[in-house]
Amino acid sequence: MSVHEIPEPESAAGFPGEPDGLQRLWTPHRMVYIGGEDRPKDASAAECPFCAAPQKTDEEGLIVARGEKVYAVLNLYPYNPGHLLICPYRHVADFTDLTLEEVSELSAFTKQAMRVVRAVSNADGFNIGMNQGAVAGAGIAAHLHQHVVPRWSGDANFLPIIARTKALPQVHGQIQELYSEAWKTE
Repeated sequence: MSVHEIPEPESAAGFPGEPDGLQRLWTPHRMVYIGGEDRPKDASAAECPFCAAPQKTDEEGLIVARGEKVYAVLNLYPYNPGHLLICPYRHVADFTDLTLEEVSELSAFTKQAMRVVRAVSNADGFNIGMNQGAVAGAGIAAHLHQHVVPRWSGDANFLPIIARTKALPQVHGQIQELYSEAWKTE
């Protein structure tokens, strides 16, 4: 099987232990995130993916929109399909270190992100927030970023809890294109 082929779900029949009748959906690409190989080696701006993304094209960096002080980017390891991050361009770790202009634009981008996601994906609600520091759950604590996670009625199921797997119905490139176009018109 080549790297680009999508594996078929496996039947649990024949696995050791009690047969459970479940199929297995393998997502080996997630191990890069879970294992930490994709995380910055240190907290410097030189190692920071949020500092590197704006240096790429929008498509390569998964950037949906660029502002003067902040930008919106798709989360490479989303909690839900269409999970956006609002990031300041400046490499700053703590919300209290943002300028008033950065706070204002971050807030405006969060509002716009909600409008765009509703228009494109019909989200029923959102989880919005920041994890300040590694102890609070920030995967990349050195560069502040606000999560805008779309939610739909019934979107929570056993996969993330039991299987540590998330089913994503669209690839990042498709979502980036849809959101970028909608951002211009909303």
